[in-house]
Amino acid sequence: MKQVPEDWQRGLVIVAHPDDVEFGIAAAVGRWTSQGKHIRYVLASRGEAGIVGLPPGQAGPLREAEESTAAKAVGVQEVEFLGFPDGRIEQGLPLRRDLARAIRRYRPEMVVLFNFGDISASGRPNSADHRAVGRCALDAIDDAANEWIFPELGGLPIWSARWAAVAGPVVTHAVDVTESVDAALESLTAHGRYLAALSSQSVAAQARAIVEQSTAPVEGFGAARAVGFELFSFRD
Repeated sequence: MKQVPEDWQRGLVIVAHPDDVEFGIAAAVGRWTSQGKHIRYVLASRGEAGIVGLPPGQAGPLREAEESTAAKAVGVQEVEFLGFPDGRIEQGLPLRRDLARAIRRYRPEMVVLFNFGDISASGRPNSADHRAVGRCALDAIDDAANEWIFPELGGLPIWSARWAAVAGPVVTHAVDVTESVDAALESLTAHGRYLAALSSQSVAAQARAIVEQSTAPVEGFGAARAVGFELFSFRD
């Protein structure tokens, strides 16, 4: 099992909702920011449809605030919300264009994505939002490098990322997160109101169980705690 390349300085994490990063990627982000890497988050939605019993007008600002706090726990200061409708994000050109715009603006060498396969980590059918955002983001990496696909982005120079790392069921590379598990736990715990609505179990207990599962050892990779990714290369 190979290590995810770390000879880069700018990273962009693209996900659908607040909490997606914290459910599997945050420990890797914490490692990378501790190395001095500059990482930004782009979220397609504000997560406004994600809390049972809390109307979207209240849930959206709350979840934005929780995500901003969660990001800071692993060293990320910049979080952008694109405002696509939570639960109704469609795979298509508008989303690809907005993600290509973000990639051109932030010029990442590494793009990190959440699982966008048909099956989630729990074994259930994956969220339609996850599928749409991940697939459009992978396409948008190429779109950002092509001056002709979205000519309306002509004010932003084209940009070619080097890699995309997808935290999904297929694992080709891994990251040693042994030293950043505590930061990941703090990051997930920031989603207190969201987690409280998911289960009668305490927020702390839920967060610990999720982080322990998402940072379990990866077979063939010599680290006590690790996060696995499928790595895609776009240029040398």
